[in-house]
Amino acid sequence: MSTPLLMSLVLFAMLMAGITVYGYRRYARPGKIFEQLGSPVITTVPELIDENTQGEEAGMVRVLRQIGAYVPVSPLEASITRRSLIMAGFRGEHAVAVLYGIKVVATIVLLVVAVVFRDAFSQPVHRMVAIIAAAAVGYFGPGFILEKLITKRQETLRLSLPDALDLMVVSVEAGLGLDQAILHVSRELQIAHPELSEEWSLVNLEMRAGKRRSEALRNLADRTGESDLRKLVAILVQNDRFGTSMAESLRGHSDFMRTRRRQEAEERAGKVGVKLVFPIFFFILPSMMIVTAGPAMLQIFKELFPLMKSVQ
Repeated sequence: MSTPLLMSLVLFAMLMAGITVYGYRRYARPGKIFEQLGSPVITTVPELIDENTQGEEAGMVRVLRQIGAYVPVSPLEASITRRSLIMAGFRGEHAVAVLYGIKVVATIVLLVVAVVFRDAFSQPVHRMVAIIAAAAVGYFGPGFILEKLITKRQETLRLSLPDALDLMVVSVEAGLGLDQAILHVSRELQIAHPELSEEWSLVNLEMRAGKRRSEALRNLADRTGESDLRKLVAILVQNDRFGTSMAESLRGHSDFMRTRRRQEAEERAGKVGVKLVFPIFFFILPSMMIVTAGPAMLQIFKELFPLMKSVQ
């Protein structure tokens, strides 16, 4: 079998596997859950959902967890990885093992692909470099993807924080305490901002479990790693400690965040002109030169070349 045909078959298989996984997670699995929710017997829904979850874990997730459990990891590295996974929104008990299982499987798969297509490189040095690069991408690639997920989630939390602050200000001014305001915000933002609603719900659960309010709020800042949430937590802890007005502090912080977001937008708008210099110079300007000066240059060459031949 030729190399192009084998490469086409591998790419086709990867594409079909991706489409199948996406279709199952996007359409088939939610459809099953909706059918369970619509069942007339309400008490059987959690059992069915648990069976579905266990069935899914018995497949790919369980295999990845078992593979990742054999990876030797130091306690410090495991702690750092768990913190990064929590910041990305993965709070499962076996999330660290699953991540290392993904790294091992990705490394093996990319190594196999690099070995299969090693004949595409003529030099032995290039083959060795390709194999090493494939192994490096397979092992370190999930870490880069995890960092992207953390950045995306932090941006989502940062953009949804002003709405939560406004709702919290209204709740506090209406006479609710801070604990009730946090609970109210977590309930009202479930549809609009589910990530921030989940974080506030965890804060409320920790306080119900017996933790102090300041400790639960600091855990919120540690879980997310978002600077704006850290500032909000610092304000709430200080107000709780010194007994100052909670509504005024929240309103002032909300105004500060809106002012800063407007300034950031103005700063980005000011940088647009500088950032457009290179695309204009390398892409737009050559096209304009071809359109405007192209016919004239062709006419000049058409008249000039016969004249030069006649002079010679």
